[in-house]
Amino acid sequence: GGTACVVTGQPFDTAKVKMQTFPNMYKGLVDCFVKTYKQVGFRGFYKGTTPALVANIAENSVLFMCYGFCQQIVRRVVGVDRKTKLSDLQNAAAGSFASAFATLVLCPTELVKCRLQAMHEMQLSGKIIQGHNTVWSVVKGVIQKDGPLGFYRGLSSTLLREVPGYFFFFGGYELSRTFFASGRSKDELGPIPLLLSGGFGGSCLWIAVYPVDCVKSRIQVLSMAGKQAGFMGTFVTVVRTEGVLALYSGLTPTMIRAFVANGALFLAYEYSRKLMMKQIDSY
Repeated sequence: GGTACVVTGQPFDTAKVKMQTFPNMYKGLVDCFVKTYKQVGFRGFYKGTTPALVANIAENSVLFMCYGFCQQIVRRVVGVDRKTKLSDLQNAAAGSFASAFATLVLCPTELVKCRLQAMHEMQLSGKIIQGHNTVWSVVKGVIQKDGPLGFYRGLSSTLLREVPGYFFFFGGYELSRTFFASGRSKDELGPIPLLLSGGFGGSCLWIAVYPVDCVKSRIQVLSMAGKQAGFMGTFVTVVRTEGVLALYSGLTPTMIRAFVANGALFLAYEYSRKLMMKQIDSY
């Protein structure tokens, strides 16, 4: 599921990070795509793909594993049998709890990804003299400068994004599946309803938490050039100096990516889960 998400959404994610961190460099999504292609070539859209793959595979593996555990916790809290189907709202709460665990594996890999994606802009703006162009050079730079804890720059803003965001993510997904099922079992849904449900869930997530993600990207990228303020400090600085709309820079590529990538994520997740369940049942 994580792999499908990255393969389909990486170019839009790259545009999102560039526009969030350097909103004055680009007039919009098309301008960002054209300039990136002219300056770096097609490979520029896939900068940070390796850590993005690691991040998404790690995050979604932990997320969906913990989602199952958190569903059982929700069943205990509401006092129902462990095989009882949860409501859409209860599933949303379980997803929100699960995201807190996923954040611990997501934050370090996302920091490396964001820095690779915005490296060219950091050099152009004069914030750094020489950039690191490989995953290993970024990792080595973080360890040398800040030590292992440096990988958790932006952890608080990542948590602030993930916990409420995944409530809307799983809530939107389950609500959409309920709509398409219309009385039937959700497990009987075909690929198109699953794609649309995943896309709807992803869109709900990003609409709800986009300003928080913008602040997170700034903290993780700009901390390369020296000490960077925390969440509240960065948030206040952006609003004062650039205005509230700066917190929504890169929203267009994010919403395109959210629908396409999360549709692919849930489709791959549901079908791979069914395949694995068949294999288990055959034994």
